[in-house]
Amino acid sequence: MKSILPRHGVAASPTQPAQGAQPARSVAVDGHRQRMKSLVRTAGMLPVLVLLCIGFGLLTDGFFTLENLSIVTQQASINIVLAAGMTFVILTGGIDLSVGSVLAAAAMAAMIGSNFAGWGWVGVPMALAVGLGFGLINGALIALLRLPPFIVTLGSLTAVRGIARLMGHDTTIFNPQLSFAFIGNGTVLGVPWLVIIALVVVAGSWFVLRRTVLGLRIYSVGGNPEAARLSGIKVWGIEMFVYAVSGLLAGLGAVMSAARLYAANGLQLGQSYELDAIAAVILGGTSFVGGVGSIIGTLIGALIIAVLTNGLVLLGVSDIWQYIIKGLVIVGAVALDRYRQRGSART
Repeated sequence: MKSILPRHGVAASPTQPAQGAQPARSVAVDGHRQRMKSLVRTAGMLPVLVLLCIGFGLLTDGFFTLENLSIVTQQASINIVLAAGMTFVILTGGIDLSVGSVLAAAAMAAMIGSNFAGWGWVGVPMALAVGLGFGLINGALIALLRLPPFIVTLGSLTAVRGIARLMGHDTTIFNPQLSFAFIGNGTVLGVPWLVIIALVVVAGSWFVLRRTVLGLRIYSVGGNPEAARLSGIKVWGIEMFVYAVSGLLAGLGAVMSAARLYAANGLQLGQSYELDAIAAVILGGTSFVGGVGSIIGTLIGALIIAVLTNGLVLLGVSDIWQYIIKGLVIVGAVALDRYRQRGSART
């Protein structure tokens, strides 16, 4: 009698998958999980932004008016530009505490240049050059001399603030005939120039980080600097680049600030801007240890900061409590980053 069992002695079951099906399914599941993690990391704070908008819309009468929404986006624009530069830096595992002071110094340069008779527009390249210069100095100290980013940029925060005050002899520089005032107060088809500039910076940053080899190397340096160095990446060059970008965008933020105010002050302008930028980056999902994050997340984080500030003003919350609440948001952002890191370690 012939055996009806399979050659290996195990009966085939119609419900039992083929031998190669399980590994393939496992790979598909892992791929799906990774895509979900990436989605949550990128837009993880978007529900918070939506809830904040709904909450302030219900608690106040004027939050959802076109005028107020325009104010919110314009207030967010400068922080978005600064936070974009901060994203590049933090993705490499660094930090730039000097962007507020660099913005002040660059704004003073912009206003000084704006007062040149017949050459007022020269204030714009002057501001960009000042921002780029301080960024390169930070980058050189960190990348070439291997000094800690926190210490270098903390020192720059203080030193550059002093330089900004010296540039204006510790006074405010005004120019009611500012030649590039349209940047801070003009619109294109109803859209403020400040918002357009911020969106262009976000788009450009997204392209560099997601569609270029340079972006891949920035993520690699943040993920594992030693492995990146062994693979042939010039880590020092990447570090120089990201701090130069941070300084240059601080210079651009200075032009936007000066154009909006028709003035600059070395003592007050840019105070605590670095904290708002860092909070926006971390709220947006970029890890303090580097190698993980996105510019779209940073955009969402900056909008959360702007909506929170605007909503508290509409509710009549005093500026004292605004500082306290924003400080708690920064601490919460760091705590969220640590929680995300622990979650990544478990998986």
